[in-house]
Amino acid sequence: MVMSSLKLQDLIEEIRGAKTQAQEREVIQKECAHIRASFREGDPLQRHRQLAKLLYVHMLGYPAHFGQMECLKLIASPRFIDKRVGYLGAMLLLDERQDAHLLITNSIKNDLSLGVPAVQGLALCTLSTMGSAEMCRDLATEVEKLLLERSPYVRKKAVLTAVHMIRKVPELSDTFLPVCAKLLHERHHGETRGLPIPSSALAVAKGGKRDRNRSSPGKGSVLLGTITLITELCERSPAALKHFRKVVPQLVQILRTLVMTGYSTEHSISGVSDPFLQVQILRLLRILGRNHEESSESMNDLLAQVATNTDTSRNAGSAVLFETVLTIVDIRSAAGLRVPSPIPPPVAPPPHPAGKDRSCGRQSPLLKEQVLAVNILGRFLLNSDKNIRYVALTSLLRLVQSDHSAVQRHRPTVVECLREPDASLSRRALELSLALVNSSNVRAMTQELQGFLETCPLDLRADCASGILLAAERFAPTKRWHIDTILRVLTMAGTHVRDDAVANLTQLIGGAQELHAYSVRRLYSALAQDISQQPLVQVAAWCIGEYGDLLLEGSCEETEPLQVEEEEVLALLERVLQSHMSLPATRGYALTALMKLSTRLRGDNNRIRQVVSIYGSCLDVELQQRAVEYNTSSGSTTT
Repeated sequence: MVMSSLKLQDLIEEIRGAKTQAQEREVIQKECAHIRASFREGDPLQRHRQLAKLLYVHMLGYPAHFGQMECLKLIASPRFIDKRVGYLGAMLLLDERQDAHLLITNSIKNDLSLGVPAVQGLALCTLSTMGSAEMCRDLATEVEKLLLERSPYVRKKAVLTAVHMIRKVPELSDTFLPVCAKLLHERHHGETRGLPIPSSALAVAKGGKRDRNRSSPGKGSVLLGTITLITELCERSPAALKHFRKVVPQLVQILRTLVMTGYSTEHSISGVSDPFLQVQILRLLRILGRNHEESSESMNDLLAQVATNTDTSRNAGSAVLFETVLTIVDIRSAAGLRVPSPIPPPVAPPPHPAGKDRSCGRQSPLLKEQVLAVNILGRFLLNSDKNIRYVALTSLLRLVQSDHSAVQRHRPTVVECLREPDASLSRRALELSLALVNSSNVRAMTQELQGFLETCPLDLRADCASGILLAAERFAPTKRWHIDTILRVLTMAGTHVRDDAVANLTQLIGGAQELHAYSVRRLYSALAQDISQQPLVQVAAWCIGEYGDLLLEGSCEETEPLQVEEEEVLALLERVLQSHMSLPATRGYALTALMKLSTRLRGDNNRIRQVVSIYGSCLDVELQQRAVEYNTSSGSTTT
């Protein structure tokens, strides 16, 4: 006798009403015991109800493996209600790691051949969800036959199952290759009516009446699934890629119909005719046109048409336009759609070139489309949606290496994105801004980036500082400008620069003899104002040690008059040595600078020797050794 148990709805209410996790576990353990007892009794009328409760328990994260064999029994049942719950349980409880999933292969094969669309749909859904490579090989023939089934509902399910099979077993590509060309003529793109929901699958198979007024459980697209299947075939099989390049004109015509007239009003979203199908066709065209001149040329006009006739005020239109940009960038013959024209473009091109005369004067027919892809991304940058702006920045960053001049036209908008409060947007804008720096705009871009460096978040400061230094190293117009730029960066974000910044600047100053006096005076002034930026302090100490005599002379026409006394220089270096902010390496630079000044200053060097001798007993071994060696060399020189 089976113990009384809860109904599914009552079980859900009791679990939700549990106030603690312990109470929830108690309810579930008690009900699982009832479910096990019912399974042992083997009551076929109660099996699907008990399994439905077990599936809910499984969804909550509790073990439900003991229901696997019950799924197989329900799938083998002739009743549709049993099959529905059994297939659902198989999708949730079985996977490739368990041998039990192979036991349902024969049941799926029988259901696929049964001729009942509802049952065939269940079997196909299960196969596409948890079908292993062995199951795909065994059932490929049955799925191939269903691709040409009369019911659009079954055809859609069969197409999606074929996609799963291709991903699992790529060698099955040849099996589905011939039928795909026929499916491209599919016109069923909306609601599939006349799908029976039988109480007994066998009864319907023997001639049961169908309810013609009942619609399908869902709206699907056989054509969308077919495009997805062809995409998978082309990505995995060179033979399929070559085969489907013949259908490019047909794909172009389908997409043109979608753009100009609308293929199905039921699938329009925000005024865009079936954006999902448009995006999938564009992806397939991108694959077919890649490195193939004839195919890519045949779709160029269509891409321009899609770009100029799609509304960007909605996300659906933006998705189609973004996919269009990726296709333009990727296909071989779209260079005219990507690179700038040899004729200088207008300063402010119209954002929507649709409806304009493209053949007036000496302009070529594709003149306004030559920067179409980049201009679309430029429009995305003006969108209020942060996600769209981020996508635009990421895409422009990919394009900047190949179409640098085209992306340059949107440089002001990119620089504006640096001020975005969103961290991901400002980081991507920083990367793109650094990539846009060249010899012609290095002064203006560096000024913008330095302004951003003053206010940018700490997590971006290191990247910004390093980027400015690299740009200055590559495109510096003069050595003086290069030195000034590095000094500004060290002053604003010295602690965030790369480790080699100090060595690079000292090498730059050392190689510019005409700028020695200018550099030492600039660095002395910066050091007197702030000794917290360690790289700046290190460079300043090195420069004062090397060119301290030029600092004292005060003969530099390129800077404001600056009168410096020996005592002031020594006091500043002592201040660096005594500062708690100074690193051991910084103290080493200052100590070395003092010893160098002892040979360049005219005054008494006793003060320098006293300061150096203090570090003869320093705990830092490096500083101690350096001080002892300096004292020794200083004593021998005096003797």
